[in-house]
Amino acid sequence: MAAGGVWVFRKDGVMELERSPTAASGRGSKALVYVPANETMRSLPALERRLRSLGWERYYEDLAVVQLHRRDGSVDLISLPRDFARLRSTHMYDVVVKNRGHFKVVDI
Repeated sequence: MAAGGVWVFRKDGVMELERSPTAASGRGSKALVYVPANETMRSLPALERRLRSLGWERYYEDLAVVQLHRRDGSVDLISLPRDFARLRSTHMYDVVVKNRGHFKVVDI
């Protein structure tokens, strides 16, 4: 995983990465926002409700994940952890990419 920061040249000519506090800790928090309503997704039911309105439905029941597919028959699939506290930026960006213009990921 890439670390964030700024590359600077020290006086001895060596380049060094200066990390921002959030990048150094690796704990930059993200949130998934439903753009049309400017609503931060805070639970799996809220996220599923928004995705359902965009043509997604549950595909597969599993104890660990919720999978959604498009009703129109496309091959797109979204997998989300059943425990919303385990939602990571990779899950968020998957939702954003498959629903362009409807969701965005923001730093909090």
